[in-house]
Amino acid sequence: MALTERLKETTQVGYWTGEIPLEYIYTYGRAGEAYFRNIMNKGSFLGARCQKCEITYVPPRTYCEKCFDRLEDSYVNVGTSGTVYTYTILYKNLDGSHKKEPVIMAMVRLDGTEGGVVHYLGQVKPEEVSIGMKVQAVLLPKKQRKGGITDIEYFKPSG
Repeated sequence: MALTERLKETTQVGYWTGEIPLEYIYTYGRAGEAYFRNIMNKGSFLGARCQKCEITYVPPRTYCEKCFDRLEDSYVNVGTSGTVYTYTILYKNLDGSHKKEPVIMAMVRLDGTEGGVVHYLGQVKPEEVSIGMKVQAVLLPKKQRKGGITDIEYFKPSG
């Protein structure tokens, strides 16, 4: 059976051995594209608001996880400030070698939202970080942004 043939009965499923040459392009999806375009163009984060459940999801989703309502037309700007929900301090590189300076990674819950952004913390020492710390996103200058997670340099303490 060829890859393009349609099955008429579930009992006709077959298999093949060998390699399948596939080419693909990874995309952010509709919600992800809107999210990263908003960071690139407006310098703030986008969420998806479910009016029924009164939840704002970050990153945005196309459907509510609780009631399954479509959220594609319910995107809202949620700003760039949030709270450290959890964090870890990295002392080693991916290859196991020691970092010159420790790096702090945090899950930042943006104000008034569910979910959040996992990214670096900057302008703060490891011993100064705490869960519940208020932070603000530091973005690349607008001309340098490309529409991806690296448009965010880090989150810094605010207040």
